[in-house]
Amino acid sequence: MYMAKVMGSVVSTQKDKSLVGRKLMIVQPVDSKGKPTRAEEVAADTVGAGIGEFVLLVRGAGARRASAEKVANDVNDCSIVGIIDRVDA
Repeated sequence: MYMAKVMGSVVSTQKDKSLVGRKLMIVQPVDSKGKPTRAEEVAADTVGAGIGEFVLLVRGAGARRASAEKVANDVNDCSIVGIIDRVDA
């Protein structure tokens, strides 16, 4: 898992059918102090995160399993799976 900050959202009317109905968010991966660690990316939101919130991300097979609806040939590679309340570092 990785930490990130939600920076915005993405609207896509034409997309793979496995992404239909999913909220897509722009996330900035961060370290434990909230400092950016690499480039922004897009993640499917499974928990209802909002802009400005710090979240937990999963990638790869974990991201595909995070969705409540199991879709064959899911193209998702990054999912928001938690909203961070605090970091004790």
